[in-house]
Amino acid sequence: MQTRFQKLAGLFSFRSFERVLVSCAVVFFAVFSTAAQGATPPPLLAAHGAVASDNPQASDVGVAILKSGGNAIDAACATALALGVTHPYASGMGGGGFAIVYLAKERRVLALDFRERAPAGIRPELFLKDGKADPKLSREGGLAVAVPGEVRGLGDLVRRFGKLPFARCVAPAEALARNGMTVTWRLAEVVSKETAPAIQSRFSSGGKPVEAGATLRRPDLAWTLSRLRTGGPEAFYKGAIANEIVKAVKDAGGVLTLADLEAYRATERAPMETTYRGLRVVSMPPPSSGGIALVESLGILSARFPRSDDLRTLGHGSSAYLHVLAEILKHAFADRARFLGDPDFVTVPSQHLQSPEYAAQLAAKIHDRSVLPREAYGTPEGTGDVHRDGGTAHLSVVDAEGNAVSMTTTINLGFGAKVIAGKTGIVLNNQMDDFAIQPGVPNGFGLIGSTQNAVAPGKRPLSSMTPTLVIDEAGVKVIVGAAGGPNIITATLQVLLNVVDWNLNAQAAIAAPRIHDQWVPEFLMVEPEISRDVVDALIARGQVVKPIPHVGVSNLVVRGTHGWEVAAEPRSPSRPAGY
Repeated sequence: MQTRFQKLAGLFSFRSFERVLVSCAVVFFAVFSTAAQGATPPPLLAAHGAVASDNPQASDVGVAILKSGGNAIDAACATALALGVTHPYASGMGGGGFAIVYLAKERRVLALDFRERAPAGIRPELFLKDGKADPKLSREGGLAVAVPGEVRGLGDLVRRFGKLPFARCVAPAEALARNGMTVTWRLAEVVSKETAPAIQSRFSSGGKPVEAGATLRRPDLAWTLSRLRTGGPEAFYKGAIANEIVKAVKDAGGVLTLADLEAYRATERAPMETTYRGLRVVSMPPPSSGGIALVESLGILSARFPRSDDLRTLGHGSSAYLHVLAEILKHAFADRARFLGDPDFVTVPSQHLQSPEYAAQLAAKIHDRSVLPREAYGTPEGTGDVHRDGGTAHLSVVDAEGNAVSMTTTINLGFGAKVIAGKTGIVLNNQMDDFAIQPGVPNGFGLIGSTQNAVAPGKRPLSSMTPTLVIDEAGVKVIVGAAGGPNIITATLQVLLNVVDWNLNAQAAIAAPRIHDQWVPEFLMVEPEISRDVVDALIARGQVVKPIPHVGVSNLVVRGTHGWEVAAEPRSPSRPAGY
């Protein structure tokens, strides 16, 4: 049976949704309140270990690895590779990502950056026509492809911190690709709207797009995974697979080379940290904007509402609460646009943006019943249509020893650059669109940026991915993150607040309706479950409200009083697994 989110999503094609955001008035909004905790099914309870991912088959793969002696790191690797098979429009070996890892014995947290890099031969002018940015060049075709990092990142994690051989983590994904996986309603929906010939031909059956419930085999991808299983991660960056990737990119007009692939390395970074309500919150630092935006937002909330009780006086889901959240997000996204980029290339004022003093300054600027001029948000120095979430997937994993992984992987927009790497079956990313091709010109998600995020050879584009862990004296308490472009930041923040401040169980925290505001374009996006009277009150406070089918897709694990609470996302065909 279709969920209410699935039915709504079916009404909005990727293109019609863009038109709706521009022209449609706010439509049907169902009543939803804190009573949602009672109306929402209970979370899955797991005594030992759990995996929450964007696909049921991938979650099952992760738990099988845990049961066979693997730890959370092994399970995260196996789950991510399985998602590349079952969730191919969103993630896979042709992309990259970030991971926040907690090692229980050492009580150590690390951040691994395996984000894609721009090829060495890239030049900003390649994305211009007549001196102006041509959006299509950074979104489709060879120029859109950055050097993939997922395989290197997963391999590094398993080699350094896993318990099983890398081959054991690859094998389940290979089996799914070879023997067949079940097509979800979301994959069927996305494929039915896809026009790129390369995608249509690979994801069709009998000349028609694959249908939900059908079995889809991917023998070309199985061939690639078999080479990884026998040759390890290096087999991706040298030899037959690398040759196929480079040829496909070159044939599609790109500049990626064998030298780019061979030179790729993942980077361990110091995590972004803050304390919120006495809990340690750890997230991803730049080149992700997610962690710093999350920390800045939590800092503003702390300054304005020093205790959870202070915040709860507003009422969960009220216009007062959602208005404050929207204003906080505008500050965070304004600073994202102005100051963030790859720290290997530019100086990012991280200390300033996460300082309590700065948070207090921004909190003081928020008015309860009005909004600010656009330039007044954040620290002052074109808009565009906004895509739905496309090429991103998140997974949250915990094992019986208390090790935990929050990992987000991506190929950027749905089906990435619409380029498949020859006989490998790998869908290649279009991560170059996450750069600011020209300052102030919006990318595929409507986000704008400065020269901090300009294109440069070897540079990593700014990301919104926000893999996050919340830790207390007993270890990891919350494992959270999301998919959905800039919606990642807002979904992760709201789910975290639902657990920490509003005391919702994991499933209720995920199911509660969400908002999104990214400063530019200048409107507040709201899910349909937010009631009409709340929407009217938000408008009265000065917000320009627009409907959106859903804000992000989150996966959540929470340590509860009776074990691990594991949440399924009702906005997608997700299902958690545990034991």
